Amino acid sequence: MAVIDEEQVREWLMEEDMIREKIYDENANFHYIINFPNNNAMDVIQPRTKEDVLLIGCATEVSQVEQDMIKNTDKAINQEFIWNVRFALNEMLLDFELEHPDDQLKRFIITEDIFSDGLTKHVLVKSIKKVFKAKLQCIWLLGKTYGTVQMKKE
Repeated sequence: MAVIDEEQVREWLMEEDMIREKIYDENANFHYIINFPNNNAMDVIQPRTKEDVLLIGCATEVSQVEQDMIKNTDKAINQEFIWNVRFALNEMLLDFELEHPDDQLKRFIITEDIFSDGLTKHVLVKSIKKVFKAKLQCIWLLGKTYGTVQMKKE
């Protein structure tokens, strides 16, 4: 099992001007917050429990305005939206967690693993872009679904 080389990962992130900061994380050998694109924060983490894995992740909170729209939408539409998000993310071959009590999306986390034997700058940057595109897909589905739905009557 090859260990991920933090210096190499840091160098690649610096070459692409992505590093925002390195943070302390008791569960990681290293954890960088990066900007991609611009001011969108993402995580690059090397977990302590799996020294041959680099994790690219992005957690997104649904805005309060969008949560209010979801709350006031028919349950069937909300359920269909959750399924559409699941299918879209699954097609991208990404790992994800959806926080959706009562079928009302509050937060989503999208991740991809890169194993040490496949880690190159190309794979790292492609994975970062892929995770961001998945976040964008969710945002677009939110807008498409809740920008045009009929609010349920109270």
